[in-house]
Amino acid sequence: MRLLLPTLAACVLVSALSAAAARPIKLFNGRNLDGWYTYTVQTRNENPGIFTVVDGMLKVSGGAGDVAYYGGIITEERYANYRLTFDYKWGGPTYGNRKTKSRDSGVLVHCIGPNEVSPWMTSYEFQIIEGGTGDILVVNATKKDDAGQPATLLLTSEGYTDGKQKYYKAGGEVIAFKDSGRHNWWGRDPKWTDTLGVRGPQDVESPLGEWTRCEIVCRGDKLEFYVNGQLVNKAWGLNVTKGKIFFQTEGAEIWYRNIELTPLD
Repeated sequence: MRLLLPTLAACVLVSALSAAAARPIKLFNGRNLDGWYTYTVQTRNENPGIFTVVDGMLKVSGGAGDVAYYGGIITEERYANYRLTFDYKWGGPTYGNRKTKSRDSGVLVHCIGPNEVSPWMTSYEFQIIEGGTGDILVVNATKKDDAGQPATLLLTSEGYTDGKQKYYKAGGEVIAFKDSGRHNWWGRDPKWTDTLGVRGPQDVESPLGEWTRCEIVCRGDKLEFYVNGQLVNKAWGLNVTKGKIFFQTEGAEIWYRNIELTPLD
């Protein structure tokens, strides 16, 4: 029995450490923007009220007057192998050249390279847009990695092609992307138009003004996107698997809460 005690104690310790490691990390603390920095094309690293904390929520104004802001709020740290969860809801206003267009935003993961002339970083996007939340976008924005060297961005999924549009479908044909491209979530309306308030018959995003729950699973070279508990898109073969996390501003007011990251084994 004495020989078993250290083994049992070790098992209990490992179990406790594993449980602690799996606890969610609050990326947004609900009080301030500690752990984040901002970048937009219009204001560079200044934040003139574009990203603010209101009643424990992150408000992204999207614009001011006739100006639409393009850029985002970005984690200072880089992450790999995690589950990112958050809620969002649309505000009312849209701005600038998005004034009459669908409300648009997104979350970029595995962001690498600099913030330059492009509003975005080289990354994979969880698209948030009316009628298209859960689309995957391959965004080689700067074509540079963190060392300033040339970067290529790869991703593979499955599905089918309808005209110029590609849609996710489990068990469908293999579809490969390099440096750019959109892989629509399975239920995106083929008749979708870029108009304010657009909504498709199969949309799982919550109605305007209500919270939508989102989950992004980044495990190794794989991605899974969930919207309100439903798997809407999936990919593998990513050649970039670690980077910053980037919440966009793209001309529409949007609110976020409960932004948490849970490390995965």
